[in-house]
Amino acid sequence: MSNNLSRTKSLIRSIIEKGSMKQEVYHTTFDAFNTFKQVCSGFVTANKRAFKSAKYPLLFEYNDRGVFEFQLRFGSDILIFYMHSNVFEIPRDQAVMKSSYIHEDKSRSYCGIIHIYNFLSDSFRYNRSNDIGYCIGRVFVNRENHYFTEGKREIGLLYNNFQGNILDQKSIETILHSAIEYTLNFDLLTPPYENIKEVSVSEIQATLDSMTLRTGKRLGFRFQADTE
Repeated sequence: MSNNLSRTKSLIRSIIEKGSMKQEVYHTTFDAFNTFKQVCSGFVTANKRAFKSAKYPLLFEYNDRGVFEFQLRFGSDILIFYMHSNVFEIPRDQAVMKSSYIHEDKSRSYCGIIHIYNFLSDSFRYNRSNDIGYCIGRVFVNRENHYFTEGKREIGLLYNNFQGNILDQKSIETILHSAIEYTLNFDLLTPPYENIKEVSVSEIQATLDSMTLRTGKRLGFRFQADTE
């Protein structure tokens, strides 16, 4: 009985400690995500006037889509920023797991994640539900507000000093600018002819009504090639 009581107390203590740690990670990530919202909204407000000089009307707007999502629309693109509500542990094969920063305190390997997706504006404008987008970056945030990123080119190559990187307003501005820069250089390519040479009557009829033929920036191409 004594052993069971001791084990119960140990389990309860572990639940409280781990649960509290994960709550701390969540709230730190949530605060960072709200700063992302403020930075993005401020970016649009500060620069929207410049778009009035464009020859043709161009989208440039910020949309708050709720607690865990916001959108930045510019030109023909949308960036969707999405915070996952759960906390994750960094996989053991990640390079940051070998750092002294993690070895000193394993709880630092638990992170919240902010995803950055790129879609075409027309996919939403014309309700093309079959169109695809791409996750161009992920931001990992731990309870100490340290962060690192994964992603394509500009996003993934610059922010991997987990021990030294603090996710403050300046670093969030840099991540936002890098995401926009990558998106601008990530152009829509014509899909290979072999992928589109055949289409059924039902597909073409549906296309006329709801644009169900898939469109994506690299549809039919190997997305991995963009890292080269």
